[in-house]
Amino acid sequence: MKQTLITGTKLINGNDLYYEYYKHSSQKETLLLIHGFLSSTFSFRRLIPFLKEEYNVISVDFPPFGKSGKSTKFIYSYDNIAKSIVQLIQVLNINKITVIGHSMGGQISLKISHLRPDIVENAVLLCSSGYLKRSKLPLVFSSYIPYFHLYVKFWLSRSGVKQNLKNVVHDHSLIDDEMLYGYTLPFLENDIFKGLTRMIRHREEELSENELGEIKTPCLLIWGEHDRVVPLSVGKRLNQDLKNSDLIVLKDTGHLVPEERPNDVFNHIHTFLKRKVPSYQ
Repeated sequence: MKQTLITGTKLINGNDLYYEYYKHSSQKETLLLIHGFLSSTFSFRRLIPFLKEEYNVISVDFPPFGKSGKSTKFIYSYDNIAKSIVQLIQVLNINKITVIGHSMGGQISLKISHLRPDIVENAVLLCSSGYLKRSKLPLVFSSYIPYFHLYVKFWLSRSGVKQNLKNVVHDHSLIDDEMLYGYTLPFLENDIFKGLTRMIRHREEELSENELGEIKTPCLLIWGEHDRVVPLSVGKRLNQDLKNSDLIVLKDTGHLVPEERPNDVFNHIHTFLKRKVPSYQ
């Protein structure tokens, strides 16, 4: 059975969206991977090798992260990012997807599920963000100050990539040079900080309890027991508000579950999807 890797960018809503598409020659269910805040498709590097053997897999860098565009005209809201990703999927002629989102990518996955239940068959939320309010008005107003992006750069660089990784990975022995380089690379140019400044300005509050309750899509929630970024309490609350959901807790695991427990995450996803009756594109 032949499998092809297609990489590229598509101009969507005035910004380039970078994607990696592992496509089988035969019909397979299509999984859409959406990374978290300050990350990229790199964060799925240990999970994709498992997924691509069984499914078509698309991993996308949502703006302004990874290899996607950092346009200073793009609206960096959940709503616009979600709609842009849906447009990318349509450009690639895909009609049905399972969304798999990590952290902020989980919230974008929920947004897509809420906006387009006609195309989302299942959702998998890996330590998904939830219930965040929008940035406070003083910070939003400050984002209009000239060169504010340099302050954003300074704020993010204070702790450094290695310290940030220690905060999201429970087993610090996993942090090696490859991981450090992969998570550092996107931040070596200033344009990303201009995009992040606009994200501060545009990011709306996350889906409310009522909006979550409107989502009928089957959802699987996978959480790290020791998640210090999005605590397990958020996962339990999402599990209550999403009417058709299951929650799995991984022991001795932090926030970065695709890096820490890729085999276990794959097995749980595969078991979850096998219970469903897929309708291929």
